[in-house]
Amino acid sequence: MDWKIYLAGEIHSNWREELTETIQSRGIEASFFGPVTDHPASDDCGVHILGAEEQAFWKDRKGAGLNAIRTRTLLEQADIVIVRFGEKYRQWNAAFDAGYAAALGKPLIIVQPPEFDHALKEVNEAANAVARTNEQVADILTYVCTGKLMNFR
Repeated sequence: MDWKIYLAGEIHSNWREELTETIQSRGIEASFFGPVTDHPASDDCGVHILGAEEQAFWKDRKGAGLNAIRTRTLLEQADIVIVRFGEKYRQWNAAFDAGYAAALGKPLIIVQPPEFDHALKEVNEAANAVARTNEQVADILTYVCTGKLMNFR
């Protein structure tokens, strides 16, 4: 089976590339999708395509609308959704993506540091798993996709 995995959340590190490489190195057939991670393109797509706005609210509204077409479509098509909350910024969009995935009944894996446990308690409750590292996520995906435990004695 070619699993469709949506990678949502934090865009300021290379966690997507690292996770994708690890999963592929384990021979798991998976396709990975996610939001546009070019921050300026994501922020400016609406005004670039639909025209300038004087107020930031309307600029953001146009961009969010276009980005939502991609996000909603790919979330709906996903077999598994992984949402990473990074330490540098508060990703309100990541929380929204997690909620949307949960509402769709998608299997959901949250990745976040322990210091976010309280702030994300409702998000974590909706998740099938809460991981701390990419390695844990890779082990979860290996088990789910192949039925094999990594480093199991």
